[in-house]
Amino acid sequence: MSFTFADYQTSADYLRGQLKGFVPKVAMVLGSGLGYLAEKVEDPIAVPFYAIPYFRRSTAPGHAGRLVFGKLDGQNVAVMQGRFHHYEGYSFEDVTFPIRVLRLLGAETLIVTNAAGCVNESWQAGDLMLIGDHIKLTLDSPLCGPNLPEFGPRFPDSSYNYTPALRKLAHEVAQEQGIPMREGVYLYLPGPQYETPAEIRAARILGADAVGMSTVPEVIVARHCGMQVLGVTLLTNMAAGILDQPLTEEEVLTAAQEGKEKFSGLVRGCLEKM
Repeated sequence: MSFTFADYQTSADYLRGQLKGFVPKVAMVLGSGLGYLAEKVEDPIAVPFYAIPYFRRSTAPGHAGRLVFGKLDGQNVAVMQGRFHHYEGYSFEDVTFPIRVLRLLGAETLIVTNAAGCVNESWQAGDLMLIGDHIKLTLDSPLCGPNLPEFGPRFPDSSYNYTPALRKLAHEVAQEQGIPMREGVYLYLPGPQYETPAEIRAARILGADAVGMSTVPEVIVARHCGMQVLGVTLLTNMAAGILDQPLTEEEVLTAAQEGKEKFSGLVRGCLEKM
């Protein structure tokens, strides 16, 4: 189905009723195993996805499936504790629906995070990577279908999907905190199967440094509706074919748990300085 502007308004109106005047300025999408940051929100108002009109249910491991509103490091935030994925059987419109709703609620900035496989052989699992650009090879787009001019133009520019000023800020925060920070290109593939070694070799030739199954659809929609974007990847494993071992979701979640201190320190440091 194609959602109408009225559908987005319906969801936003429902959430306004729960928020009682609270207006989020920064939206955050927390990926696999990274949802613990939502537990740090002060005076939280938590709304499960299933209670919100037109929202889907999050079924991926490590995704709690709720929105948490409140204060975090001086900012009014709306935190998606988990996200939707195309591989769950949802359309790209379903996957990105919450982003437009959060924009209608007042969010001006999107901080999007994910756990991903490391394609760059000179890096290692456990590194943080700032997303400087992305590659999307899937034929479909969350902007296919009728354009909603209330959000943005028919043909949005993609030159600066990841806001340069926010990337500069993230590098400054990482340096202050002594956190090694990579910056690279994220390749989006829909999954749910992990990539083959041949696909990873192709990704490296194309210029990708990391590969994952999320983030890019949300970023496309966020930029379409005028949001500033900061993207951070936790490299949880070396991608297929680099090491002689199979890939597992347990490995991803374990690495996310081990990297949570530096990840949360970086994101919270950025919030404090925004």
